[in-house]
Amino acid sequence: MKQVILKTKKTGIYIGLILLSIICIIPMYIMVVNSTRSGYQIVQGLSWIPGTSIMDNYSTMSDFFNVWRGFFNSLFIAVTSTFLTSYVSALTAYGFSIYDFKFKNAIFNVILVMMMVPTQLSLIGFYEFMSKVGLLNSYIPLILPTIASPFTVFFLRQYIKSTLPYSIIEAARIDGVSEISIFHRIAFPIMRPGVATMAIFAFIASWNNYILPLVLITDVDKYTLPVLMGFMGASVDLAKNMGATYLGISISIVPIMIAYLLFSKYIISSVSAGSVKG
Repeated sequence: MKQVILKTKKTGIYIGLILLSIICIIPMYIMVVNSTRSGYQIVQGLSWIPGTSIMDNYSTMSDFFNVWRGFFNSLFIAVTSTFLTSYVSALTAYGFSIYDFKFKNAIFNVILVMMMVPTQLSLIGFYEFMSKVGLLNSYIPLILPTIASPFTVFFLRQYIKSTLPYSIIEAARIDGVSEISIFHRIAFPIMRPGVATMAIFAFIASWNNYILPLVLITDVDKYTLPVLMGFMGASVDLAKNMGATYLGISISIVPIMIAYLLFSKYIISSVSAGSVKG
């Protein structure tokens, strides 16, 4: 009897998960279908069958901007900032977890406070500062500030405390391994699931960043894909360009899906790490 109840619960869970998966997939499927339909067909109503206007939509989109130039601009910024954020945040979190130094708790409390401050509040001051140092219309303001990621440091610090035994660090020091080698050869491989998890969120945040490139970049050739998509979305004939807008959105989510597929196994490892006793 108990086995029957467990099987029934398990079946119910699987059915629920399948339904949730379908609910999540439907909006994306509709988006892809609409990218193949004309704007007038989209206005007329919902359709589950792909249309034949994908090349017309691509031509319309290309008339507004160079989609691949914007795509690679966004990709360069997202990949660079993700790499720097992941590495520097991992190094910072490792320092907060392993070493004891003066004002350690006070500095970490400041990091926690910075997590609560919305980026939009500092936008005007950040713009003025970038203007004075001559960094407007460049990718540096979009990449370097992302190195200081309070939430990533906070997450990785907690992750290290739950997965990295201090005895391993002590044993490596006794064997004469340098501190930087301990981080790269011992700590970082253990931290890899947590770093990969944060890297996905960092990549998505950088890829979808709209307000900062819009404010800081003035050269059209340097615009990111979200900014270019915003220009097309704000055009006069929105009904005509709706299919092209859906096509641009469909193209823009491809890197995010690839990043998730590449690092999804690390998310599972990260979530389950705290439940395993070492």
